[in-house]
Amino acid sequence: MHVSTRIQSSEITVQLCKENEKNPKTDAGSLLFGHTFTDHMLRIDWNSKTGWNKPQITPLRPLTLHPAAKVFHYALELFEGMKAYRGFDNKIRLFRPDLNMKRMLSSAERLSLPLFDAEQLLECMKKLIKIDVDWIPEAKHNASLYIRPTLIGVEPTLGVTSSNDAILYVILSPVGAYFKTGIKPVKLIADPKNVRAWPGGSGNRKLGSNYAPTIAIQKENEKLGYQQIIWLFGDDHQLTEVGAMNLFVFLINENGEKELVTPPLDDGIILPGVTRISLLELARQWKEFKVSERKITMKEVKKALQEKRLLEIFGSGTACSVCPVGVIHFQNEDLIIPTMEHKEPLNIRFLNELSAIQYGKKSHPWAVEIC
Repeated sequence: MHVSTRIQSSEITVQLCKENEKNPKTDAGSLLFGHTFTDHMLRIDWNSKTGWNKPQITPLRPLTLHPAAKVFHYALELFEGMKAYRGFDNKIRLFRPDLNMKRMLSSAERLSLPLFDAEQLLECMKKLIKIDVDWIPEAKHNASLYIRPTLIGVEPTLGVTSSNDAILYVILSPVGAYFKTGIKPVKLIADPKNVRAWPGGSGNRKLGSNYAPTIAIQKENEKLGYQQIIWLFGDDHQLTEVGAMNLFVFLINENGEKELVTPPLDDGIILPGVTRISLLELARQWKEFKVSERKITMKEVKKALQEKRLLEIFGSGTACSVCPVGVIHFQNEDLIIPTMEHKEPLNIRFLNELSAIQYGKKSHPWAVEIC
């Protein structure tokens, strides 16, 4: 673990864009995820001898890195995904940003990248968001401002060792509604020959190296007509994640109880999602059905489906919030999941509850007002 001086938000310097340098804003209905960026960025440099430099907010600009920078050769890179929401009252809120900072610190520790003061980084991010606040779409568009904090090792030396130089930066991207044509269940493929993560690995951290190996597999499945992959693990085909989302199964168990199941975090192969823990906490507050963090296999899913006990399967994540599943292709068979066939689907209830908190319809401590 690196010993470093603290990031000091009070020392931040600000260089604003000139009016003629500002980017044109895109209509909220036309925004594609991650394609549009605001005018400014936050950058904080770090060195093992001097610690953290003063934070800087500058116009959005390219990074200049040496070809030997460790990020290019040894994947010393991590990131977070979070959002700012413009409420119906025009106030700007973050959703549980402390959990994103906790996960980012866990990722940094795993990669031997420098640690930081989470509260101070959040203060710097809030200043950046306030500067580019006009980029945050109105609540009526069901859109938001995606926030991407990133930490990379940039020491220009070859060799599999810790990086003595690092850059922490934050960029902002206005994003439109994830479901532009309404909520539609996705079709998934469950293929046991490919594994996303394994016990003792880094699947429970948000590292770029966890995502790159999934892209080719994702493209192959898209050609077959499936939007995402359910990542399986072990000879018993345990369900782990849906693409880059956490996974939930809602069923009537063999004891006749309604039960919400999501895979556990204890073996390190599941990313501890902010939306994941929020759904679990909401469900436990409701006290209407059993809530379990336990392993669940394709055998159990198939059996529940055959016995008409399977109610819903859905994914959760920052980008989509809650995403219903309609089909799972497994062992040459399409399993039709009745996720949206009920009068009041649980996934829609979760989606509406989160949206009410994020957009300020409902007062809640998870929504952190920043301006």
